[in-house]
Amino acid sequence: MQESFLHYIWRYQYFDKKDLVTADGQSIDVLYPGHYNTDAGPDFKEAKVKIAGIEWLGSVEIHIKSSDWNAHKHQDDPAYNNTILHVVWESETDVLREDASTLPTLELKSRVDSGLINKYNHLINHPATYVSCENQWSDVAEITKLSMLDKMAMERLYDKSAVVLDLLESNNGNWEETAYQLLFKNFGFKINSDPFLTLAQSLPFKIIKKHAHDLNQIEALLFGMAGFLDEPTDEKSQGLTKEFIFLKQKYTLDQKLHKFQWKYLRLRPANFPTSRLAQLAAILHQQPSVFDLLVKSSDLKMISSWLRSKPSDYWVDHHSFAKISKSKNKGLGVSSVDNVLINTAVPLKVAYGKQIDNEDFIDQSVQLLQQLKAEKNNIIEKWTALGLTVKTAFDSQAAIQLYNSYCKKKRCLNCNIGTSLIRLK
Repeated sequence: MQESFLHYIWRYQYFDKKDLVTADGQSIDVLYPGHYNTDAGPDFKEAKVKIAGIEWLGSVEIHIKSSDWNAHKHQDDPAYNNTILHVVWESETDVLREDASTLPTLELKSRVDSGLINKYNHLINHPATYVSCENQWSDVAEITKLSMLDKMAMERLYDKSAVVLDLLESNNGNWEETAYQLLFKNFGFKINSDPFLTLAQSLPFKIIKKHAHDLNQIEALLFGMAGFLDEPTDEKSQGLTKEFIFLKQKYTLDQKLHKFQWKYLRLRPANFPTSRLAQLAAILHQQPSVFDLLVKSSDLKMISSWLRSKPSDYWVDHHSFAKISKSKNKGLGVSSVDNVLINTAVPLKVAYGKQIDNEDFIDQSVQLLQQLKAEKNNIIEKWTALGLTVKTAFDSQAAIQLYNSYCKKKRCLNCNIGTSLIRLK
């Protein structure tokens, strides 16, 4: 027996409520089970129950055994003083609140249908190569799958927007700085996301904006602050170094990165951090107002064209200093542009819409995801192998959220798909 299963049983009242009594024989009527609490404190809040004819309003705490109350030190925690009912699988001892009053206890062990328990155990414990429900996937109604995936897509949007709002707070409410930093972070494409974010945070956007007219100066600032000009190796890097030394002194910049902090392992030349920096320089040179273009514009073609800005002539045939490359650096490819849009423009729009309380920006983010092609990764491949249709970025974002936040953590009881498989007919 798992506590999460008892949460599910209580939340949906899937137990025999005939002649319901507490462990010490007092009658119980459940008027409202309460709303599930995902924060600290009792499991369900604002529940309403009638015990021995007296109506109570407060919290409900769930445990496998009644003694877990003491094991978890709830008797010493004032946050649990408002608990009106202790719901357990097995009641083997009486428990007290902090004020020494006895807490009424309801035992469920003999009140839950064995068929429901068997279905739950089959779902959770059945061997699976990917997700717990993979062998029953075809048994799930399409409407159930679609409703859950829609929920997952929106949940992922709001999760990502929360990260943006945290970044915004660290930037004292400066949206332009926040958009600039998020763009840099996502240019790292996971493997170099941290150093790219550090670079943006150590090189204020207002400085970039002052020099946006001069591509050479932007390159000097980016490559210099990234640590790639510490030891110049050719005429290009020597020229940028001279420019950087002047700008670094002018703005008293604190260089926090060095060449060794950047990762190259298993990266194609087009994805080298030097290539990405050259592309970022071109992008900021073409349009320095990152926030306006990514958030306030709904012109997908214009935004995509901006993100595909061609780097300077030197970087067209170089992916690192002093080494001419056979492959050309033509800027971001289509899939990389889509990735930046999904992870930068979309969460920025949602976060901005939430902050100014304007649903239009959230709607725009959904429309943008529906215009972009689905991402390609291991998670999506496994879902499509199960028969899930993933056509747009909206679909792929939903599938990623479902797997990472629910399937991988075996949160089947918080998933409409999982609960549909264990629900008794």
